[in-house]
Amino acid sequence: MAILNSKGVFFSLIDMERTRTNTFVKLGSQPQRVARAASITCCECSSDTSSKRHERYRKQPQNIDLPELHPKKKKKPFPVPIKKMLQASRQDKRLARMRIEKPLEPPKNGLLVPELIPVAYEVLDNWKVLIRGLSQLLNVVTVYGCRRCPQVHVGPVGHQIQDCYGTGSQRRNSHHSWVSGSINDVLIPIESYHLFDPFGRRVKHETRFDYDRIPAIVELCIQAGVDLPQYPSRRRTAPIRMIGKKVTDRGGFVDEPKPHRSEDCVALLAELDTFSNQQGQSSTPSNAKELAEKTLKAYLNVRRGVEQLMRKYTVKACGYCSEVHVGPWGHNVKLCGAFKHQWRDGKHGWQDAVVDEVVPPNYVWHVRDPDGPPLRSSLRSFYGKAPAVVELCVQAGAETPDEYQPMMRTDVVIPDSGEVRMAA
Repeated sequence: MAILNSKGVFFSLIDMERTRTNTFVKLGSQPQRVARAASITCCECSSDTSSKRHERYRKQPQNIDLPELHPKKKKKPFPVPIKKMLQASRQDKRLARMRIEKPLEPPKNGLLVPELIPVAYEVLDNWKVLIRGLSQLLNVVTVYGCRRCPQVHVGPVGHQIQDCYGTGSQRRNSHHSWVSGSINDVLIPIESYHLFDPFGRRVKHETRFDYDRIPAIVELCIQAGVDLPQYPSRRRTAPIRMIGKKVTDRGGFVDEPKPHRSEDCVALLAELDTFSNQQGQSSTPSNAKELAEKTLKAYLNVRRGVEQLMRKYTVKACGYCSEVHVGPWGHNVKLCGAFKHQWRDGKHGWQDAVVDEVVPPNYVWHVRDPDGPPLRSSLRSFYGKAPAVVELCVQAGAETPDEYQPMMRTDVVIPDSGEVRMAA
């Protein structure tokens, strides 16, 4: 039987299977067996509105948890499950034992992916727009950095949240020691060694000064097909061949040509690096809101394009520190000073990188009212967070992106100091 109520919820009665039980009943002086039939009836409710509401909340949740700080004395989790890594390793060993060549597809075989070349150029163009826009917005919005810890705050005054864990934090009751920040505090520079041939000789500790250090995003774009005269790259026409982990045919070693240095090249290098765009060197924008919208759009396009490139091109990251290397395998430079580096002789613990390691979000506290009172520790559970670039652009006049609204907690009402105890 089916019932439809006034709210559009559909109820149905389901008759489950019947069971028969035998019991003994005493009738007179002789017990007799009596069979009893039992049936179970349950009610089933199905609502279209509730399922649609759940699906809408799953796509765009109201609030999400704030990102947690990764402990320094613990290795980063593997982005790929260990079972899949072991399964792939056993398959490679099985093929190598039978002397069968490992099947490789572009770009794992050294060839370019034609579909991703326009994506690489788009990422590089948006990267230039992002750096240029941030350097100008720093003249409009104030950025502070803690002298004792990596915390960054975007706003007219530094917050009063007691979450400093740097040197001498106990004497300061975990209060921050704020100083003026720069573009490197908003957009954390992640550099990588530039390789003329990623499948050639590996970077050793003794030869580390023979290679240039450039932003990891720029190196990823170069290996994906972007041609820059300052940083030449080898373009193969024949794929490499591998048996197991050994490269059997790489087309020989080619000497790296000397980079072409000119005035145009130096000007282009200044657009790709954040160290050449410090605060005070750029002019104040005439239309801050329009520039903020353009900068925020470039930031989102950079993250989206890097994620698309990393699905094909290999990027390695150290599991203990922030070192990143773009290439099929990591380098051998012994400069890791993180947890248990003595056991590894200073070598990095390479693993597959994620987007947040190439483009660090650098989460900061979200200031809803820049002209209001500073943020306090008693109300920190009502505050949200956002990447420093997003927070800077939003305070400059840009619209808040939909994907960052749950973390910024824009729908949470911040109570007064006297209402904190009564808030749930």
